[in-house]
Amino acid sequence: MDSERTDLLDRLERFYDAVPRDAARVEDHGDLVLFVREGPGWPFYARPRPTAGRSPSLADLTAVRTRQRELGLPETLEWVHDLDPELLPVARSAGLAVLEAPLMVLDPAALPDPATLLHRDCAEDVSVRLLDPADEDLADAVAARRAVAAVGFAAPGTARGGAGAAERDAAMIGLDAAAVDEERAKIADGTRLSALAGTAMEGELASGMAMRVGDVAEIAGVATLPSARRRGLAAAVTATLAHALLADGTDLVFLSAGNEEIARVYLRVGFHRVGTACVAEPAAVTT
Repeated sequence: MDSERTDLLDRLERFYDAVPRDAARVEDHGDLVLFVREGPGWPFYARPRPTAGRSPSLADLTAVRTRQRELGLPETLEWVHDLDPELLPVARSAGLAVLEAPLMVLDPAALPDPATLLHRDCAEDVSVRLLDPADEDLADAVAARRAVAAVGFAAPGTARGGAGAAERDAAMIGLDAAAVDEERAKIADGTRLSALAGTAMEGELASGMAMRVGDVAEIAGVATLPSARRRGLAAAVTATLAHALLADGTDLVFLSAGNEEIARVYLRVGFHRVGTACVAEPAAVTT
């Protein structure tokens, strides 16, 4: 691996290690680090300890999974394969199913105007907006972002499907004041961006977010209601987030695509593949 690519992946690894630390306590289990969320919110995961200098062992993995079960947490492990290739066979030998996701970095010079990514037959009707901490409807907007993501990720891929506005509305969950205040504070300090795309007639159809640490940011959670796919909405949301991050001084924007098909969406936005991000979970039990 050349030094430039090594430096890039090391920056991403430092980001991965830093992101959970303001909302989680850290437990060391051999050469793995378990992030345990303090308070409500999505649970975190375990990752290799960046300073370990060696690959986690099967014993490390067994210990961290035991601890995750004790805490009622998902037995999830994440890592960058290019930095720790020996962990893949270890995870599989432990019975984990591993998603090998294209790890992609933005070329700012290739980033298009979001409007050009929308299909011509719907471009005039679609609006893409970034959430503002001063928005009076921030609670509803965050709830809509989460609902769109829940429906979209329940039907992975890029193919059109039947789930749409009715399923989104059924998935809407009201947020308590503390959750709204946390979202508002993170948007205000620039560590989180959220975006929504939709129409006046159909409501919110696509959503996404970004997490930022210093001059590095990850775009994540980009999803489109299955009934609204193939209209360029996910690409427009991604480009809107990327433009805002660059304008605010971020010089490294990256993401992980769920598969090669989804990665092609991000190629249109100016991202290119630099490696593989792995997510390991217990394999589904079939009967």
